[in-house]
Amino acid sequence: MLIYFLFFVGFLFLVKGADILVEGASDIAKRLHVSDLVVGLTIVAFGTSAPELAVNVIASIEGNAGVAFGNIVGSNIANTLLILGVASVIYPIRVQKSTVYREIPFSMLAVLVLYFIANDISIDNLSQNQISRVDGFILICFFSIFLYYVFTLAKSQKPDESEKKQSNILKSIGLVIFGCLGLFYGGNWIVNGAVQIAKISGLSEDIIGLTIVAIGTSLPELAASAAASLKKKSDIAIGNVIGSNVFNIFWVFGISAIIRPLPVAENNNPDILMALFSSFILFILLYFMKEHILRKWHGILFLFIYVVYALYLLGMR
Repeated sequence: MLIYFLFFVGFLFLVKGADILVEGASDIAKRLHVSDLVVGLTIVAFGTSAPELAVNVIASIEGNAGVAFGNIVGSNIANTLLILGVASVIYPIRVQKSTVYREIPFSMLAVLVLYFIANDISIDNLSQNQISRVDGFILICFFSIFLYYVFTLAKSQKPDESEKKQSNILKSIGLVIFGCLGLFYGGNWIVNGAVQIAKISGLSEDIIGLTIVAIGTSLPELAASAAASLKKKSDIAIGNVIGSNVFNIFWVFGISAIIRPLPVAENNNPDILMALFSSFILFILLYFMKEHILRKWHGILFLFIYVVYALYLLGMR
C-alpha cells in the first residue's frame, strides 16, 4: 500500500518542486547575468531529467534494457508533444531565433545519432543491435560539444534586467536544490507506483518503458514547463524541453551504455523515428512562423499526435 500512497504524494512533490525550481533558477539567471534560456537548457533541464538518469542507471545495472531504452525515447517524445503541447495551451510560448535554428536542430541531431548507433544489423551487418560502451563514449562526446555551445551562448545572451532581483543568492540556490529534490523523489515515487500498476495489467517491458515509465519520468519536465508557462517564462519552458531531450540521449544513454551495453530491438525503430518526427514538426512549425510562437492550436496538434501515438503503442504493440 505504501507504494500507491507515494504514487499520489509524488504528484504534490512534482508540482511544488517545479514551482520552486523555476523561481530559484530564474533568479539565479538574473543574478549571474545569464539568460533564462541558458538556465532552462542547463539547470532546469538537468534537474528535471534526474528521474530519467536514475531510472536508466538502475535499469542498466539490473539488465532491463527494454525499460532503459523505452524510458529515454518515450520521454523525448513526451517532452516534445505532451509537455510543449500542454505548456503552449496554457500560454503561448515565444521561441528565440537561436533556439529554432540551433538548439532544436541539435536535438534532432541527437535522435539521428541514436538511430545510427542503434541499427548495427542494417548498417554494419552485425548480428545484434546494441548501444555499446564505445557508442556510450561517443554520445558523451556529443554532450560535451552541447555543453560548450551552451557556455558560449551564456556569454552572448543577457537576461531581462527590468525585474527586481531577490536579496539572497543562497536562498535562490536553496530553492533550486529543494526544487530538484522534490522533482526527483516525486517523479520516482510516481514511476514506482505506475510500474507496479502496469505489471498487474500485464503490459510488456518495452511498452512500460515507452509509456508508463517515460511519462512518469517526464512529469518533472511537464511540471516545470507548465509552471514556467504560467509565469510567462517562455525561455525556461522551451529550454527545459530541448535541454532535457539532448541530455537524455547524449548523457543518460551514454552513461547507461557505459555501465552495460544496451540491446535494441528492431521494433524500436518506429519509436526512434517518432522522436525524430516530433522534433522535426516542432522545427517546421516554428521555422515558418515569423514570430516563432507556439500557440494554443499548436499545442492541441501536439497533444493529438501524442494521443494517436499512445493508442498505436497500446493497440498494435
